[in-house]
Amino acid sequence: MTDETTTTTLPPVRFWPALDLTAVDFDPVLAELMREGPVTRIQLPNGEGWAWLVTRYDDVRAVTNDPRFSRAAVMEKQVTRLAPHFIPVAGAVGFADPPDHTRLRRAVTAAFTARGVQRIRQHSQELLDELVDELLRDGPPADLTERVLAPFPIAVICELMGVPAADRKRMHTWTQLILSSSNGVEVSERAKDEMVAYFTELVRSRRDSTTEDVVGLLGAAVGRGELSEEEAVGLAVLVQIGGEAVTNNSGQLFYLLLTRPALWERLRAEPEIRSQAIDELIRYIPHRSAVGLSRIALEDMEVHGVRIRAGDAVYVSYLAANRDPDVFPDPDRVDFDRSPNPHVSFGHGPHYCVGGILAKMEAELLVSTLAERLPGLELAVAPEEVPWRKGALIRGPEALPVRW
Repeated sequence: MTDETTTTTLPPVRFWPALDLTAVDFDPVLAELMREGPVTRIQLPNGEGWAWLVTRYDDVRAVTNDPRFSRAAVMEKQVTRLAPHFIPVAGAVGFADPPDHTRLRRAVTAAFTARGVQRIRQHSQELLDELVDELLRDGPPADLTERVLAPFPIAVICELMGVPAADRKRMHTWTQLILSSSNGVEVSERAKDEMVAYFTELVRSRRDSTTEDVVGLLGAAVGRGELSEEEAVGLAVLVQIGGEAVTNNSGQLFYLLLTRPALWERLRAEPEIRSQAIDELIRYIPHRSAVGLSRIALEDMEVHGVRIRAGDAVYVSYLAANRDPDVFPDPDRVDFDRSPNPHVSFGHGPHYCVGGILAKMEAELLVSTLAERLPGLELAVAPEEVPWRKGALIRGPEALPVRW
């Protein structure tokens, strides 16, 4: 993993506070850590102790693809973390290592392949068109987050999951409470427990299912004895929560486009570049706060010349990797012509986001539909007046006031 001389001097532990950042500003603490070195040490506001932070692109890919860095081992440690609550569901795929991780993902892979996502593309477009029809009927000004960017991903992920339309609202409420650090541990725990109970009943009702939605696939896998009910429910919760991350990320994406009109105009005028442009936007936006899930080193090893001991906690920063100048020339510039663009916004290795293809499809539909049906779309307030979510683990605007 390294060809450099191993250092025996530990870098200082840097405290990384929970920052309520706005717009698409890059985290100043992360920028400082990147300047200090490719492998540093951090302490986050909650949990215990300190953890290593890996920021260089090649090192991030190496760590996330190395089975000696375990997600499952995190379940047994109070690792330093951003959120006050640590509420993984037992059996959740995000905290499993191969071969269990491979077995769990296999149960839902069919729903998230290009073919599986294509299966719901037309209906997703219809759902989006209905939302835009209502927006146009009511006229400007409007909150794009409330009217489109929140309800659309909720509808799509619930469609893919097999969650009835009548239950979309409470799914959204539960997810927002779980993904926020501002409501306290008890509120987040209760939301998680309620979502678990909901999916437990839904999975039980689908054990003889032959449908291609996620809950149908999970229920059938439980019925065949390939998954335990606990594992199926843990996977369902993780996928449902991940699907709604599109709301906040899309809010950042459209804030960026509407505050840089030349970019928005180019997307409207050149539909052929939209897919490539969306990859660049996904690379550029700070799609989460601080860092995500940690790993535990299972043995002594080296990363970029730094000795990491067995039992040490390790975080990687996909945000930092996406700004590595050795991989992305002029990384702080949005370049729709950037090619190749091997960003790691959806992760890397075995834990690569199962919904990556779905998330990009949703972004493509949103950009194309709004560019073609609302060509004069613009912010209805000054950029600095856009309100941003407080205590959110995934950064995004609370509202996006627009007119056209």
